[in-house]
Amino acid sequence: MEQPVVTKGMRTFVLIALAQFVSITGSLLSSFALGIWVYQKTGSATELAFITLFATLPNILISPLAGTLVDRWDRRKTIILSECGLSLTILVLALLLQLGRLAVWEIYLVTAINSIILAFLRPAYVVITPLLVPKEQLGRATGIGQATFAAGQLLGPILAGVLVTTIKIQGVLVIDYLSFFFPIITLLSLRIPQPERTAEAAGAQGSLWREARYGWVYLQTRPGLLGLLALLAIVNFSAGIITVLVTPLVLSFSTPLALGTLNSIAGVGLLGGSLAMGIWGGPKHRIRGVIGFMLLCGFFIALGGLRASIPLLTVAAFGYFFSLPLITGCTTVIWQSKIAPDVQGRALAISSMVMTSTLPLAALIAGPLADKVFEPLLVKGGLLTSTVGQIIGVGTGRGIALMFILVGLLTLIFTLMGFLNPRIRLVEAELPDALPSAASTPPSPAGEAVQSPVNSPAAT
Repeated sequence: MEQPVVTKGMRTFVLIALAQFVSITGSLLSSFALGIWVYQKTGSATELAFITLFATLPNILISPLAGTLVDRWDRRKTIILSECGLSLTILVLALLLQLGRLAVWEIYLVTAINSIILAFLRPAYVVITPLLVPKEQLGRATGIGQATFAAGQLLGPILAGVLVTTIKIQGVLVIDYLSFFFPIITLLSLRIPQPERTAEAAGAQGSLWREARYGWVYLQTRPGLLGLLALLAIVNFSAGIITVLVTPLVLSFSTPLALGTLNSIAGVGLLGGSLAMGIWGGPKHRIRGVIGFMLLCGFFIALGGLRASIPLLTVAAFGYFFSLPLITGCTTVIWQSKIAPDVQGRALAISSMVMTSTLPLAALIAGPLADKVFEPLLVKGGLLTSTVGQIIGVGTGRGIALMFILVGLLTLIFTLMGFLNPRIRLVEAELPDALPSAASTPPSPAGEAVQSPVNSPAAT
């Protein structure tokens, strides 16, 4: 494999990614600790589930407007102010907890506020990447960014379990508060170049609502990108169903310890796939990477339902989560290289809204389908016990296993349909690049003038 040339811009990106890793790990620490606090306080799984609702719904609703404002504003200042906002909300929770005045509804409120802030922060981080990193290294940069998140997901719960018993929840919240200073200080020492205005974006100028709507119009006029978004929505919908059902599936024939081990193996797979993307950068034709790894995802989902076997599920979980960051990485590079930089914020916000909305939808559908439809089919005396049951087994959890198989097969079918669609298959060839091939001019320390590396041209 050809050795990549490490530019100053890439080194700067890695520095920002490392600062993000500290912040992400701190946030996962507090999320874990607050979840424990809510459950201990209420004893209700429903109350705990509301945290997920407040963490996703505001983000879905505000994303189009947030993406438009990210395109309007200075991206560096947007990130710094967003990180400051997140740190303040955690500090408020820590003070309320210390004073003995923290209530569950206040956690819901703070979660909703943070969900809105993240609607600005996430696209801002994505759209600064092509301003720092040469087009040829976008794949590696995306992999590095995903690896920081995956590593945080692995370390966060482990550290939280130790810290909650030693320095209590208040101490965990203080650590999270301090962790936000790493990206803030890092970004304060840099100046991120702003993209030049393109003719298309200039023509869409007007009210905030008009510019927000333009993100959808931009995608509509590019069927290849719209089809790519549909494929990502399918992956997210499948992931939502699997996330809900994997716990009852494993516990139907094994122990909580096995479930915890399986989750750890899945985390290792996620980190491994992210590191692979960071080192490799993805295939030359990224759409082939998207299609290929989506097919692998469908295969591994179906594999997990074939037998009531922890080793089989372990292989399936590792393969599935290894493939996910490679799908996301290849897709992100396509979006970053094909969408005009001054439109990326709103286009990525539309993408985020569509994909995020599939998760609660999947959660609402998965439970009732499992309990009311598929589980009764494969219990003793069920309609499928003498047919499908002879292959995958009969009893508690095998209806959920059948759902895994069907979700995997449907993922394979929709992926193949996407590959047969020429607009999706040829998206990289048909759409002109929005980024130059030359290496980007790296950002300078704050105070020095910087010229934008992005030329005016004609996906998370």
